[in-house]
Amino acid sequence: MGKAGKALKQVLESYGISQNRVAVLMGIGRSNIYRWVNEIRDPGAEMVIQLRDALYQINPAAAEDFVKLYLGRPKQNNDSS
Repeated sequence: MGKAGKALKQVLESYGISQNRVAVLMGIGRSNIYRWVNEIRDPGAEMVIQLRDALYQINPAAAEDFVKLYLGRPKQNNDSS
């Protein structure tokens, strides 16, 4: 539990974005963001998309980092053919 929360926490801290600002853009209570960041609850898939979109409105680089941290990097194909 908490992979999205860990990614979100790191991005919010790195970019100086407040939980409240994200909550307002998403149209939800700040307590939801708090629960995710503190790994009390995980956001559902639709909320992860909304998180990405809200972060993009604030700072596109923050949204990109959130996606990278949450999903990880694609595995490299090591085939030599």
